[in-house]
Amino acid sequence: MIDQIQWLGHGSFIIQGPPLIYINPWRITRSDLHADVILVSHDHYDHCSLADIGKLRAPRTLVIGNERAAREIEDCMVLRAWQSVSVGRACIKAIPAYSPDDWRHPASDGGLGFVISLNLYDIYYAGDTQVIPEMAALRPDVAILPIDGRGTMNVEEAAQVVRRMHPRWALPSNWGTTAEGASRIDALAFKRQVGSDSEVIIMQQTT
Repeated sequence: MIDQIQWLGHGSFIIQGPPLIYINPWRITRSDLHADVILVSHDHYDHCSLADIGKLRAPRTLVIGNERAAREIEDCMVLRAWQSVSVGRACIKAIPAYSPDDWRHPASDGGLGFVISLNLYDIYYAGDTQVIPEMAALRPDVAILPIDGRGTMNVEEAAQVVRRMHPRWALPSNWGTTAEGASRIDALAFKRQVGSDSEVIIMQQTT
């Protein structure tokens, strides 16, 4: 399963299905392959980019987001926390994503993460969130977690979540540029802190 996941930088990922799923596309190059599904976790510009959604969207593409993102995106399906939808062989469940201790991601904004169940694997994309009680119920095979600490988990907190969830693979997100406040050094620190609890994959950015 891990071979079917690509990192596009920051919080953007592709899951090669079928269906072909893009998560929070941002600053991507135009692709000849249109997305089957585009997931948008919340309405911040670096996760809800109308220009990048337009590069990937075809008439058949299903765009799914939270309520605030759907106000910006034409014909966007709204998922609320714990709701799910099936698309081909994938089941996509919305998971709360918020930061109790930071103003940038209040619970009232309705931000989302997603659990994507595909080919007998569960992939948890946390979205922009700090550690929250709702994570306790999750036992994914793959956990994609922010490490930047800009209203989200920092390296230490993300490593703690991995140790609690025990995913087979853990992928850091929200790193790689100076604007994010997290670098490859932080990704490597995350890997060290997780240790042998899970296999941390530090992906090379693809475009």
